[in-house]
Parts: sequence; C-alpha cells; structure tokens
Amino acid sequence: MREQDPKERIKNFDEVPYGYSEAEAVAEALRCLQCKNPPCVKGCPAEIDIPGFIKAIAEKQFSAASAILLETNNLPAVCGRVCPQEDQCEKLCILRHKAKPIDIGNLERFAADWKLKNGFGQEKPAIAQVIGHKKVAVIGAGPAGLTCAADLAKMNYNVTLFEALHKPGGVLTYGIPEFRLPKDIVMQEVEQIKNLGVDIKYNYIIGKIKTIETLRNQGFKAFFIATGAGLPYFMDILGEDLNGVYSANEFLARVNLMKAYKFPEYDTPVEVGKRVAVIGAGNVAMDSARCALRLGAEKVYIIYRRTENEMPARKDEIYHARQEGIEFHLLTNPIKIIGDETGNVKTIVCIKNELGTVDASGRRRPVPIENSDFEMLMDTVIIAIGNGSNPLLLDTIKELKLTRKNNIEADDAGATNIPDIYAGGDIVTGSATVIAAMGAGKKAAKAIDDFLKTSKS
Repeated sequence: MREQDPKERIKNFDEVPYGYSEAEAVAEALRCLQCKNPPCVKGCPAEIDIPGFIKAIAEKQFSAASAILLETNNLPAVCGRVCPQEDQCEKLCILRHKAKPIDIGNLERFAADWKLKNGFGQEKPAIAQVIGHKKVAVIGAGPAGLTCAADLAKMNYNVTLFEALHKPGGVLTYGIPEFRLPKDIVMQEVEQIKNLGVDIKYNYIIGKIKTIETLRNQGFKAFFIATGAGLPYFMDILGEDLNGVYSANEFLARVNLMKAYKFPEYDTPVEVGKRVAVIGAGNVAMDSARCALRLGAEKVYIIYRRTENEMPARKDEIYHARQEGIEFHLLTNPIKIIGDETGNVKTIVCIKNELGTVDASGRRRPVPIENSDFEMLMDTVIIAIGNGSNPLLLDTIKELKLTRKNNIEADDAGATNIPDIYAGGDIVTGSATVIAAMGAGKKAAKAIDDFLKTSKS
C-alpha cells in the first residue's frame, strides 16, 4: 500500500498509509482463490466472512462488502488498520505457501472506509424474535465493550454503556496515535454502534458514581466489565520519579486524547527535549517512540532487554519505526535514571544482556553481563513495559474472583463466579490486541444472551 515518505511523515500526525484506490482494491481481491473451506476465517476472532467480503470487492460491490463485514464486526475500519492480520487470518491464507498472502486487512479497511465515505447509515437490523427489553450494563467503551454492546443491541437488549472518560474508544482513542488510527474513523464507527440503540454515558466511573449493586437495583439484569488494563507498570529503578519520566499511558493519553501535538490550539504541551528513550518493544513502545519523534525529538531510542526476534510489536510497526530513524538498543536494560540539580532527567544508565535459558514466558531470559553498564544523555524517558488492572471498580465487588495478577477470573465465554457478571478484554487477559478484546466481547454477548433467556428475573 502506498504511504507517506518517512522524511515527511515524521513532521506530521497524518495517517501513514494512504489506503487502496478502488482499482487497487479490486486487483488485490481478484487474487483471492475463494477456497471452499477457507482457513483464513479460522484465524479471525471476529468471525468475519472473509471470502464473502473479498468476493464482493472483486465484483465491485463495495456496499455489499461493507455490509458483510458489519454482520459480525462492529469496528471494521478500526480492525483494518490495527488488527495483527499477519498473525491471524493472513497467516492461514493458502497463498502464503507460494506467494504473498491476500492483504485481508487492507481490503477490510477499504470496504469499511468506502461505507463511511459514501455516507450509508447502519439501520437497526430486524429482530427475528423479540426477547424483551431487558437492561444490560456494559462498563468500558473500549473495543471489548463496544463490540459486546453492539451485539447485544442487535439482539434487542436495552444496552447502556458506561465510560469513565469524556470520549469513547478506550485504547483506540487514548492509546493508538492518529497516524495509525485517525480518531474521526473511531468516532464514525462508534456512531454506527449508537445507531443500533446503544446509550453511552460519558464521565461515568462505575465504582465511584455508582456501583454494580446500585445498577442492579435500577433494573439491570446483566453486566459486562471491559475496563481494560490501564494501570501502568514501572521498573522500580532509581530515578523514575524525576521530571521527564512518563508512563506510556500518560504520554500517549496526553498526545492522543488531549491533542498535545496540536499545542497551542489544545493547551496540553508535552516537552520531550532532544533525546528520548522508550523502554519496551511492544506496539505501545513503538507508538510512543514515533510520537516523540513527531513532537520534535532529534534522537529517539528503543531500549529492549531481548533481541528483535522476541519483540512483541507488529512487524509493520518495527519496520515503520526503523524507516523513521528510531534507534534500537537491543539486549539492553536500564538500571537507573540520573537527574540534574533541578530534578529533570539528565542521563540513563543501562546494562548489556545476553540471553539465558527459557523462562515462564516461553522466551529466553535476559541475563545481565557483568561490568557492561554504560550511560546515555537523555531528556525524556517513557516506560512502556505493560499495564495491569485498575482496582477502582474491582475493589467494590468483593466477592468477584481475581487472578494472581489481579485480573478478573473468567472462562472462555466471559462468565465470572458471579452469575450476572461477565468480563472480557484486557481486564481478563492483561494487555493484548484490539481484535482479541473484540472477540471476547462477541463471546460474552452470546453468553449474556443465553443467560438472560433462561433467567427468571
């Protein structure tokens, strides 16, 4: 896919890939073999009819293609941009054995964008059987919550979605940068979900404003908790309290949700200085590094304790980061951050590693090399090593079973130890992908439907 030149795009927050033209999309769709038993579908947590929508594109039936997507995926324009297709549907494409697999993600993006561009609304679907208007509360308007709410609305439930922030989308809005996922795309797809009848209440912190018990007393019959993993982890090293040290959560929320990149139009400045270190090598780390570059940093470093083979980030994100001039210090770990006399970051001290035996994560454990420490001048340090669950809501549901890591304990369908409470997404799994969260939302919606159909209340 055609995209912005790296030298130009580091000066702006515009989307990097341009998207397919109609001719390009049709040409790519015509490569599809239309397998009788398509393996690609097995790799899709959203259960999309992949051959069906691709066939519609090949026949230039773009409206039909988008309709097929929306049957099972409530956020297709989002998924087409941020879903790791290379590890899911495209990984199972038959063509991968002899040629490049079909660009399923890019075709999904094309069909979804075509619908948004051409202004076709999404009418509420006809309901085969009226179940009644039982009230369901969904807590958290991220990908899991939005998906669950939309699917339940399609089943004719009365769904209220409670969101703590002032905008919907969760990580789609505060975490993923504009150049990867334009926020107007997220808002348009949320509007389509609202058109299904989902009522979204913003600035509404369940656990503070109301509790689950309060909502039960107001007539809600089932609950889906999708509050994500928003509590950042730190390294517990000297100097993490210095000015200029950010969690990736705070840094990306300032940039994306609070529009720091549009200062002074938006009054949320982020001063990154000339040299920025990002600790970690997942998608969040790549996003933080690429944002820092666009905010004016002259040198940006990814510091990661293992090798590139172990990096959790998508290959595309690593490729784009390298294209943009971000430097990678691999087999390297920070051991302390040193400040100047004013309390600002001055240097970061790191140590070199070598890989040892395989640990519980299934990867070889990084082992520090004695006397290999070195110092780097730095103005800003961004910690992007993962997140845990926020206890705000969970502390108000004392009987809810949690895992050792304080995530909600739930089965594959999202059921918890409390019959009317379901959960899914990062609050259950820990930090994972957008599409995995959406898949959890879909499964939970089916499970809630089954529960409410048999419930006597």
